[in-house]
Amino acid sequence: MPLQIVIVGPFGLRPKGTMSVRALPMAKALVARGHQVTVLIPPWDDTTRAGQSWYEKNVEVVNLPLPPAIPGVFHIWLTYRLYRETLRRKPDVVHLFKPKAYAGLTHLALWLRRELKFVTPRLVVDADDWEQAWNEILPYSVWQKKFFAWQEEWGLDMADAVTVASRALEGLARKQRKKHAVFYVPNGGHALTDQNEYINLATVSSANLAEFNHDTDGPLILLYSRFMEFRLSRVVTLMQKVAHHLPKARWLIVGQGIHGEDKTLAEKVDRAGLSDRVQFMGWVAMSELSTYFHKADLAIYPYDNTWLNRTKCSVKLIDLMSAGVPVVADAIGQNCEYIQDAQSGLLVPPEDDEAFCEAIVRLAHDPALREKISNRAKQVIEERFVWSELVTVVEQAYAP
Repeated sequence: MPLQIVIVGPFGLRPKGTMSVRALPMAKALVARGHQVTVLIPPWDDTTRAGQSWYEKNVEVVNLPLPPAIPGVFHIWLTYRLYRETLRRKPDVVHLFKPKAYAGLTHLALWLRRELKFVTPRLVVDADDWEQAWNEILPYSVWQKKFFAWQEEWGLDMADAVTVASRALEGLARKQRKKHAVFYVPNGGHALTDQNEYINLATVSSANLAEFNHDTDGPLILLYSRFMEFRLSRVVTLMQKVAHHLPKARWLIVGQGIHGEDKTLAEKVDRAGLSDRVQFMGWVAMSELSTYFHKADLAIYPYDNTWLNRTKCSVKLIDLMSAGVPVVADAIGQNCEYIQDAQSGLLVPPEDDEAFCEAIVRLAHDPALREKISNRAKQVIEERFVWSELVTVVEQAYAP
């Protein structure tokens, strides 16, 4: 039976990725199965899109206009608009992405409406990482940390159903929830040729691409990252260790840190005397990523053993595997769901830099293994992690 579904986000489509690489692909897959879906965005961090609306493959995307930036008034007004716009569409289901911030506040408003005996749609919460882990990373105030922790615990417990992006989150949610169902819905692959503006966090000119020249006979090693998942010193250490075994190896760094981590890494690389081996490309448009992936012989995906990494589900790893780039990764969290060691990638013990270096060298010296991993990685994503299949579990979460 077709459903009217409203997806409520906690923030804009950029610079964070939850709404662009999880919510929207899920919404498109739901529409393909006959449902009507509206995605409501409070673009406080993407102000250039405030008030804009459009359709993406029949998914209505609505960026709400922003109120004046008056403390308190801003938050109340934006929450009220999300609440009002949700109810105006008379949804059967409201899927609230993250039990936090504006999505969490909208959940609370809809729940209170139910407590007042008004008819309320089914309330489903999506968790794609453990929000309290971000409290240790981002510069929140003490009251914000306490409030977000409360939102996460209350939101997971008071929803009618919860969808989670990782096995670790599934375990945490089941402990938190006493009565209601938890549905494991990992992230799926998406086309790297997608040129929709909302997903292009930045662009790279063809001239910049032409400037990159890899004319040695050593391997080209790719790091594609936001630089949040690992200590920057680890990457420098790996470069130094690899240089000892593969003196002609070169490194291609694609991505930009939220707080300038890529620039800090470049400084560390320079101090270590490795600048001539490394090229930093910054943010690359999704439409151009495949060009860089094609150049790489292999990629690294370092993951420190943290709560955040154990609970998240990286779309960047999926991008690499979808493109057939052989990956070496720490055996942490969802990495172990996507990568079967020596089949669709190489897994190493968490934060074991010696083992990580050995895996890089092994892969660099073995073109047959690289080809085997490349083919199997693409197959794994195409067979097990596609939204057209994953969304059937989402529909189970929507069932009364």
